[in-house]
Amino acid sequence: MAIKAARTIDAAFRLIGGSVGEYRCLLHERGIVAFNNKRGIHMQKGIKSIALAAGLLASSFAASPALAGTFDAGIPAGWVCTGTCGTSGANGVVPLSPGGGSAYGWVTTTDSLEEVSLAGVGGLGEGTNGSTLRSVAFTATAGAELDFRFNYTTSDGEGYADYAWARLLDNNNNEVALLFTARTSQDGNAVPGFEMPAPVATLNPSTVAITAGATEWSPLGPNSNECFDVGCGTTGWVQSRYTIAAGGIYRLEFGVTNWDDNDYNSGLAFDAITIGGEPLPVPEPATYGMLLAGMTILGAVAKRRKR
Repeated sequence: MAIKAARTIDAAFRLIGGSVGEYRCLLHERGIVAFNNKRGIHMQKGIKSIALAAGLLASSFAASPALAGTFDAGIPAGWVCTGTCGTSGANGVVPLSPGGGSAYGWVTTTDSLEEVSLAGVGGLGEGTNGSTLRSVAFTATAGAELDFRFNYTTSDGEGYADYAWARLLDNNNNEVALLFTARTSQDGNAVPGFEMPAPVATLNPSTVAITAGATEWSPLGPNSNECFDVGCGTTGWVQSRYTIAAGGIYRLEFGVTNWDDNDYNSGLAFDAITIGGEPLPVPEPATYGMLLAGMTILGAVAKRRKR
């Protein structure tokens, strides 16, 4: 059984591109597991070591490399969508992202029946229907830079200007930072958002004027290539960079909401997401299962040896 556990964990780390030798050495150094090429695996500290081993394996997994295009194969496993979310290749006025892959992710107000907005944000009026997409949890060290691109496109405007945002959340989905907002004003400025909080992320360019009237984008549904009034258009791709102050486990959230009505849709596209210069991990569901299976078997081994 112990040999089976070792082989299961080895296979999982090979799938995610991790170094089997490195993680074995790490567990051995912590006194959790002793590996022997002929006899397999031996638990050194018993059941209590399982939790620590799992944490170390998860940290190694979260730091493993992934494809630069987070959304090349669709919305990754473990990401949570509320409302209407999807992925697209170059489409209408929204081309592929610089530094991204063959597809980008997006959220839109189109066909969403969810009441989504930021509490206390937006000025007079209220958010109505909208969508959010939250990433899987990832680990980040203090000082690591969160870097990605976004593109806001809206068919609304005038007194009904919708808005979009990105937030950094902790592992319990509490807000750590409202990175930026995007919302058009009558003069065409979209980022920072009109009557919205100032961004805490560093944006490039720092102030973005929309390309007026450019709304041909399929995630806008029936409002693609339509315009309610002054303020409709697209921002083009904007870079967002934010330095994470404390090490920990985080999630990234993208969102968009209609404002004061349910008409004329808006959407936010995003891609090229990196943490500390490394692409945001994109786990395969089978890999999670293999890691869990391996650790479960280790637990059974430790319990039997304790008896």
